[in-house]
Amino acid sequence: MFQKVLIANRGEIAVRIIRACHELGIKAVAIYSDVDRDALHVRYADEAYPCGPPPASESYLVSERVIEIAKNCGADAIHPGYGFLAENGDFADACAAAGITFIGPTGDVMRKMGDKVTARQTMEAAGVPIVPGTTERLSDKEAAAWAKKIGLPVMVKASAGGGGKGMRLVREDSELEQALARARSEAKSSFGDDGLYIEKFVDEPRHVEIQVLADSHGNTIHLFERECSIQRRHQKVIEEAPANRMTPELREKMGQAAVAAAKAVDYRGAGTCEFLVNPQGEFFFLEMNTRVQVEHAITEAITGIDIVKAMIRGAAGEPLGFEQKDLKISGHAIEARIYAEDPDNKFLPSPGEILVYRPAGGIGVRVDSGVYQGATVTVNYDPMVAKLVTWGIDRQEAIDRMRRALREFVVKGVKTSIPFHQQVMRHPKFIEGHYDTGFIETYMKDFAAAEVDPEVRRVAHTLAAIAAYRRDKHQAERASSIQTGGEGSPWKSFGRRSQMRGSLR
Repeated sequence: MFQKVLIANRGEIAVRIIRACHELGIKAVAIYSDVDRDALHVRYADEAYPCGPPPASESYLVSERVIEIAKNCGADAIHPGYGFLAENGDFADACAAAGITFIGPTGDVMRKMGDKVTARQTMEAAGVPIVPGTTERLSDKEAAAWAKKIGLPVMVKASAGGGGKGMRLVREDSELEQALARARSEAKSSFGDDGLYIEKFVDEPRHVEIQVLADSHGNTIHLFERECSIQRRHQKVIEEAPANRMTPELREKMGQAAVAAAKAVDYRGAGTCEFLVNPQGEFFFLEMNTRVQVEHAITEAITGIDIVKAMIRGAAGEPLGFEQKDLKISGHAIEARIYAEDPDNKFLPSPGEILVYRPAGGIGVRVDSGVYQGATVTVNYDPMVAKLVTWGIDRQEAIDRMRRALREFVVKGVKTSIPFHQQVMRHPKFIEGHYDTGFIETYMKDFAAAEVDPEVRRVAHTLAAIAAYRRDKHQAERASSIQTGGEGSPWKSFGRRSQMRGSLR
């Protein structure tokens, strides 16, 4: 087993991995940018080292610096979490070259599954159902020809995509040219790759994913499924496990397909195969995420398997220790992603200091968070405040607990998505469990507003950055005053308190 693991991430996922390391008797090393010096993951780690300025491109994404820190502190392995370097095949290769274990699949596997076109080709060869469409990158002219061939509506998608970026739905011929231009532009800015392909749009689809685990001893299993159909602009906001309207037969078929997909690329570690399921019960491979997922906690809740520990043990060469026949579903779990965003204003970011933070608790409630009262949500990173997970004996109990937990969860100082989650939990269609990826657009139009104009978002970020600068400047001036015996100094206030006590005598 490893002696020391560096976590190349921040926020709640870094805290989650640190806790798993400590339970395994492993020392955990944190890295932090300048604005994360007082972050929760830094406080929980055994060691912590600076990695650069606030922009991720100058800190958390600088792979050479991360590896240098790992080597200097004597880390045996690096866990990337999700985001940042988690699906960077070159980073995984660089770790191996430096003699440091990357806790995840190999660089070759990540590249093969990270490119959506290559992944579609691989899955088709492995006999895994894929959405009808192309299996190669297309020019605009070729895309137009394919759209006509397979018939509208179609999805224009970035080959290197993920997180809902570089995707556009085309229902009319007149929309195609603009959709291609916007998808290419967004793909280039988000992934540095403007490659596109086209898929047939699946009407009323559900987004269902299968969690897989694989070790280096030839064992590959799945941990059942998660329903991820509550999405806003193709990004998940609420997930649950097991999935709704899932028959034992469909679960078996999808589980076998996910295992086949993992075996087709000789996968190691934790990964997720994402599928679209149509109203007729047919399913199609969408993509494979070669990392731990944000929503892994709900799978842990219904299976009792610690996915992060399994990743660490597997990377250390240990076998899974259980087989598919040993696993069963217990109860139902729901996750609500709580973001520092204003749901009443097109989910604009709401950075700032958290003045009050009182998370929910009680039986069947789990909160994964990277913040605390007094912490600051910055404009530099994903604005997630916490992942709220509730478990119940059945789905209704999980919903009832989520309602109660959302009422208890108090965050002041920044606006959050809690009101949005409360409305979802009360909606009849969600309670029935008969919904698809169009749920928000169909039933919650107030929350389904079009994407904020980029200029408006830029101005919002700029204003937030100015506010953060002023706050940091004030804190620095106060700290300087304290050190020099100025008005902010405790020695001054101590003197005043002493004088006051003397006058009261």
